[in-house]
Amino acid sequence: MSATQQGNLPFGLSPARYGLDTGLCLAVTILISWGLVMVASASVAVSERMADASTMYYFQRQLMFVVMGITAGALAFVVPMKSWEQVGPLLLALALFLLVLVLVPGIGIVRNGARRWISIGPFLLQVSEPARLAVIVYLAGYIVRRQVPLRSTTMGLVAPFIPLAIVGALLILERDFGATAILMAVALLMLFIGGARLRDMLLIGGGVAGVLAMLAVAAPYRVRRLLSFANPDMGARDENFQLAQSLIAVGRGEWFGVGLGNSLQKLLYLPEMHTDFIFAILAEEFGLFGVLVLMGLFATVVWRGFVIGQTAEKLNKRFSAYLCYGLSGWFGLQTLINLGVNMGALPTKGLTLPFMSYGGSSLITVCVMVALVLRVDYENRFLQAGHPSLGRNNGKVEPTLLRRNSNGTARRDQEGKGLFAFFRRRTGS
Repeated sequence: MSATQQGNLPFGLSPARYGLDTGLCLAVTILISWGLVMVASASVAVSERMADASTMYYFQRQLMFVVMGITAGALAFVVPMKSWEQVGPLLLALALFLLVLVLVPGIGIVRNGARRWISIGPFLLQVSEPARLAVIVYLAGYIVRRQVPLRSTTMGLVAPFIPLAIVGALLILERDFGATAILMAVALLMLFIGGARLRDMLLIGGGVAGVLAMLAVAAPYRVRRLLSFANPDMGARDENFQLAQSLIAVGRGEWFGVGLGNSLQKLLYLPEMHTDFIFAILAEEFGLFGVLVLMGLFATVVWRGFVIGQTAEKLNKRFSAYLCYGLSGWFGLQTLINLGVNMGALPTKGLTLPFMSYGGSSLITVCVMVALVLRVDYENRFLQAGHPSLGRNNGKVEPTLLRRNSNGTARRDQEGKGLFAFFRRRTGS
């Protein structure tokens, strides 16, 4: 079959088996499977308290979410990256619509003082998860469309922060400070790798950090969290109760843990043991050894994502590259924050551990994120195998873009000696 025939197959898929990134697929498979086991173990006690519910209630629902996530990921995978780039502005508009909709009384559901969910039948959608993904897709497209202003003017960097500020304000109104902080950090990372000038990054980054700091002390409940974090021995039965129980769980794990299913803290001592604090139960049951394995799996996901992104950049698939960088940064930042919260290194935040925590919105979203990275990998392999028609650029690099990439890369290497050089080394360039 010719290259042209292969490129015209439905959804742009080829019958030739070029394969997908083995390390990424294996790490994600282990994380999802391990997450199912941990949800089943951590949720036994809380399931028993529910009327007419079996001890496997949360496990069964999480298994359903896994099926839904794999299905959503498969649907996302068959869509060419060019189509994702084209619908970026539409996805941003959809994200804004959802974030506004959840604030409407009678539609948005309030839990623990936060209005973050919309009921869709038996399923609760936490709108911040797909909304953040939509914003990252839009931002990757913006970097490609406006690369010259981004690399040469301050306004080119300020412009994307206008919609980002609107999204961030809506997230704050939902009392989702953690999601806001991660979104802003990922946006700064993408724009920096996209070629923004270092002096502009320092200016905008300082402004974003200042705004987030003011927001952190603007609400009384956030102030209490910060004070309790600064004084961990104070109020162990009040603000610090959850952290104290989490640290007990982590400490009991020692080197190799107490064994799967033998956790004591999951017996209703530790709140949110199957969602935000599932890592503490994992640390108790698998010990330091299990924690290191878990961190290694997440490091593999982030590392392979950046490798795939760099390969796409070399092939002049810039939208795909920046999207991979953003999604991989999201994985890494959210994992670090969740682990830091569980171990008392960061103030308590309502952020899930990707692939592991119970929750349909989070799991389905991360499955779609992985599918997008794998789609980039597939298109990379397709181009490298000599079938450039799938990339819709006939394998040619426009001279103007080549000069922009060359000049931008030279300046990035000079200005970003710390962060960008680190990424370049880690991805093997």
